Amino acid sequence: MGHSPPTLRAAAVVQAAEAALVLAATVLAGIDTVAGRSYQTGSGIALTVIGAASAAGLAMVAAGLARASRWSRTPALLTQLFVGIVGIYLLQGSRLDWGVLSVVLAVAGFAALLAPPSLRALAGGEQTPPEPSAPAQPKQTAQPKQTAQPKQTAQPKQTAQPKRPGQATRSKPVGQARPNRRRSARPGAE
Repeated sequence: MGHSPPTLRAAAVVQAAEAALVLAATVLAGIDTVAGRSYQTGSGIALTVIGAASAAGLAMVAAGLARASRWSRTPALLTQLFVGIVGIYLLQGSRLDWGVLSVVLAVAGFAALLAPPSLRALAGGEQTPPEPSAPAQPKQTAQPKQTAQPKQTAQPKQTAQPKRPGQATRSKPVGQARPNRRRSARPGAE
């Protein structure tokens, strides 16, 4: 998508830092699983695999932001929201080291993503000026083309067949639209 503004590059750096933070937490979870300090071995393995996949996804979003790709805007905003929520939970759980870092990253990410230059770049608002083209040639007046009108043949009128016994038939020429009327579900009410 071309050149990205400094605010969008800052958002990409924040996103990459969040990917590194998730990867670090994943490595710690993997170490705890191998050491037997996980609640259950199966859940520790699952948490490690999910964490690694999440870190890879966050890194892809960071690369998309660096290229000013339009698809990266929503995942990046959602990442900031989730990192901020997790940071608040960590602060409430007395994990100030991880909590403060998470909240600071989330606020910085939101600020960088919601800055007007970033919004314009991600919405496709920054367009390059059109390239100069060849000099315009004078327009020639077009002469009206005469086309042969196709000969229309008269079509016989066809009548609609009654749908229910006792219903009167109406004749309707072929090709004419019938007015759209609602019919009652009750028999005989029209």
